[in-house]
Amino acid sequence: MNPEDVREDWAERTGEFSPEYYAHKGPNEASEQIRELLEHYLDREARVLEIGCSSGRHLAHLHDEGFRNLHGIEINADAIEVLREEYPALAADATFHVGDAGEILSEFEDDAFDAVYTIETLQHIHPDVADDVFDEVARVTGDLLLTIENESARGAGASEDADVSYVNDEFPLYHRDWKSIFADRGFAQLLSESSKRRDRMRAFRRP
Repeated sequence: MNPEDVREDWAERTGEFSPEYYAHKGPNEASEQIRELLEHYLDREARVLEIGCSSGRHLAHLHDEGFRNLHGIEINADAIEVLREEYPALAADATFHVGDAGEILSEFEDDAFDAVYTIETLQHIHPDVADDVFDEVARVTGDLLLTIENESARGAGASEDADVSYVNDEFPLYHRDWKSIFADRGFAQLLSESSKRRDRMRAFRRP
């Protein structure tokens, strides 16, 4: 798949892994992890951006816990409509941007957000555009960067040394060394923890 195919697949996603699918699941372990880290390192006035917010279940959890300066980027326009129906209080208070993350991030000023987080989103960025997107993520992050991404290429039909696997034989999942990626962009890793799934949560901060 080329970068445009990957973007279109997520922009038009229905059924499994669609906005409705995630909205009905509600907040989860990842939502709790993000909230706890934000509470530990920052305060509830922090400017927080989620890249790939889908229908808003993680942001809704933050909103319920008193965070108000919330922002989201989502490529699927239908996801924001689902969000407005499922989480009207969040929709009223937060700011959302619909479109390609790399293009939207380029419109923000340096250090535009105190905290930026991603949950199973950067792992789907195509290699042809990945470096530019990761540069933009680092540029707009003023302080804390949190990633919960899949780092294991085992399973899902992938060979042991593969750097890409396919979810349900449909769309690619790229396995990357997130510590190195963001260390190269000026961040120090604070912690790294594995989850019950193949995800790994990493927290970074500018030295």
